[in-house]
Amino acid sequence: MPPQKIPTKGTARLKTVKQVAFEDNVSEKTVRRAIDAGLLEVIRTGPRGRLIRIHPDAHMAYRRRRDW
Repeated sequence: MPPQKIPTKGTARLKTVKQVAFEDNVSEKTVRRAIDAGLLEVIRTGPRGRLIRIHPDAHMAYRRRRDW
């Protein structure tokens, strides 16, 4: 899967898996599971698309959808 282009929607800073985990008070593994399940949209960057970044809008959409 080729890396996606970063949206030019304002000047929002992309978040790392670690930042999302901290904000949601969950483990990084939980965030990665949500990504793998397709619940959290990510942007892959860097060499071979290995770096994962999360747009703040995608994070908010995920937070609205999840059941606590």
